Amino acid sequence: MRTILLLVISLCLTTAVVAQLTIVKNGKATGRIVVDQRSATDLQAAKLLNSFIKKITGTSLPVVSPGVKTMAGDLYIESKPGQDVPGIHEDGFRFMSDHSAFRITGAKGSGTVYAVVTLLEDYWGVRYYAASSCTFPQKRELILPSGLSRTENPNFQYRQTQAYSLAKDSLYKIWHRLKEPTELFAGGYWVHTFDRIMPSAKYGKAHPEYFSFINGQRRPGAASQWCLSNPAVFELVSQKIDSIFKAHPDRKLISVSQNDGNNTYCTCEKCKAIDDEEGSPSGSLIRFVNKLAIRFPDKEFSTLAYLYSVPPPKLVKPLPNVNIMLCDIDCFREVSLTENGSGKSFMKNMEGWAKISNNIFVWDYGINFDNYICPFPNFHILQTNMQLFKKNNVNKHFSQIGGSKGGDFSELRSYLVAKLLWNVNCNADSVIQSFLKGYYGEAAPFLYQYIKIQQGALLGSNIPLWIYDTPITHKNGMLNPPLMLRYRQLFDNAEKAVASDSIFLKRVWQQRLSIQYAELEIARTNGIGDVNWIKKELELFRSRAQLLGVTTLNERNNTIEEYCDLYLKRNLPSEKRSLAHLSKVSFPLPPDKPYDKIADKALTDGFLGGATFNESWIGWCGKDGEVIIDLGEVKEIESVQADFLHKLGAWILLPKSISCYTSTDNVNFSLMGKKELIEDRSVEVKYVNVGVSSAEKIKTRYIKMHIETIGLCPSWHYGVGYPAWFFMDEIWVY
Repeated sequence: MRTILLLVISLCLTTAVVAQLTIVKNGKATGRIVVDQRSATDLQAAKLLNSFIKKITGTSLPVVSPGVKTMAGDLYIESKPGQDVPGIHEDGFRFMSDHSAFRITGAKGSGTVYAVVTLLEDYWGVRYYAASSCTFPQKRELILPSGLSRTENPNFQYRQTQAYSLAKDSLYKIWHRLKEPTELFAGGYWVHTFDRIMPSAKYGKAHPEYFSFINGQRRPGAASQWCLSNPAVFELVSQKIDSIFKAHPDRKLISVSQNDGNNTYCTCEKCKAIDDEEGSPSGSLIRFVNKLAIRFPDKEFSTLAYLYSVPPPKLVKPLPNVNIMLCDIDCFREVSLTENGSGKSFMKNMEGWAKISNNIFVWDYGINFDNYICPFPNFHILQTNMQLFKKNNVNKHFSQIGGSKGGDFSELRSYLVAKLLWNVNCNADSVIQSFLKGYYGEAAPFLYQYIKIQQGALLGSNIPLWIYDTPITHKNGMLNPPLMLRYRQLFDNAEKAVASDSIFLKRVWQQRLSIQYAELEIARTNGIGDVNWIKKELELFRSRAQLLGVTTLNERNNTIEEYCDLYLKRNLPSEKRSLAHLSKVSFPLPPDKPYDKIADKALTDGFLGGATFNESWIGWCGKDGEVIIDLGEVKEIESVQADFLHKLGAWILLPKSISCYTSTDNVNFSLMGKKELIEDRSVEVKYVNVGVSSAEKIKTRYIKMHIETIGLCPSWHYGVGYPAWFFMDEIWVY
């Protein structure tokens, strides 16, 4: 019996030894990397692998060419791009191992490189969180499993995201298996290309018939679209595309896609007839791109289904070499795409496209364009939405997640999205917790709790999460006073937990900027009582941002420095009190819905709006506005000033002029003065103070301000040919 027992133990020990391959032992290489160094991809994989083996163990493996006799512990790296490897797709790979060697096999693409990343992560514990933020163990022994057979293929053929790390660290992109448009699209033509292919500046004056017919006339412009039924346009575009492909013979794909602007498509008689027949403006677009696909059968054409062109056509089907880049820009983000009205509408359109195309590229938005730093708790919907995309024939995916430094959980969101782009069924919660532990150290439990509480509060509030959101929207929801207090406590605890580690502490400070920003934004709408406290909080926000290198506030290039300076200037109580404070207001020419709801108070309440126009602002669309302020009694005045919003992306432009009139009886008015405004084409969000002054004091009780609209958006603007908005949030009288 004892002999049998010893034999069993011996067999078990032998099996345990055989079940693994030793690559490095006692700090010395026992294996080799076997690679054909003529393959750029495989050589890159070998160098990446050896560099981390060196970091982990202090030694490197010998690199040898194929044909050598296999030794125990060898790692083989081999791509077969010209062969059909069963079960391995583009960028996919296979691990195979036995008692003597570990083999990595790839097909087309970068599979062997991504295999090395997987090996380093899953078997040796390497983590790459963000730019220059990589962790790895220190070991004197490296082992790999024997008897392994594992195949992985990406869920999306093309995987693109946003992360500041991409620009700062070349390895980050490789590690997270990401791609960039320049790798696919000829000449960098990848979205909003109409005006690049056929510039309105070049052809608009001589050939207005090439461009959209909008509101009664042809309107050439950088945001205007093409007249897709015009044969001359097709021939001109074909010639330009031919020249682009000839200049880039290694590229097969180009984007022929609408300019960035809504409802600026052509409504001439011929284009309208096509779109009416197809039930969507996408009809004329797909018919046009299909003609290009026939003209260039060996090329592929990508076009946008964006804003007005999201609904699919009823009759025409995209040809196999036509790619549909489908954008869900109009969807709210508090729940997944099957759970609210905006998402359901998009899903209906996506399912429609999936019925007629197997070549769909989704552009998904997980970003607050107006406030990068603002809390944006959407982690709970990312996986569900990606699974929906995969289910509906999506083979390419760009996740625009606002990966600027200092954005709300920018590094975590970038990390998780990259994992999901590769495998939509990965354990997302485990990925989140693993990242938090590795990136924030002992602060992780507090940040995880913060994420979960905020997520629950958002869902419980029934307030939509919007990609042009503001903390003000949520001040009675996920950012209400009791919750803000709780968030403060969690961040206090997080800071204490990592107080002795400056790296972890700074990362906690960076994420805390989002709550500091929310506090500042909400405070300005509640009436700032404790000026010293708000100055202290603002200075802490500014100094922390400077220390951490966080500069960008939104997509319009406004900076945190500008925000802090404007905050002091705009929101702190003024020593000079307006004579119109809390005065009654009437509107001979009233503002438009829904911005009229607060009109009776907004212009004299002393509260100023922020960069997002859905709080404190009232607006007029394509028409003049007129306001009468009743001072309550006759007073002497010298100047009248009004505050306007300049925000081109939202079609909010400055008015043409303002005229001020005074009266003591609200019947007979005299002109006090008129101010003409200069056109401003800058993309930055601005607050523009416009005033009319008198050289002498005027006795008046009633002040009438007439605001003259510019009418339609000009040719250079996104909304060319459509009514422009102007917004006001306050009128001061001194």
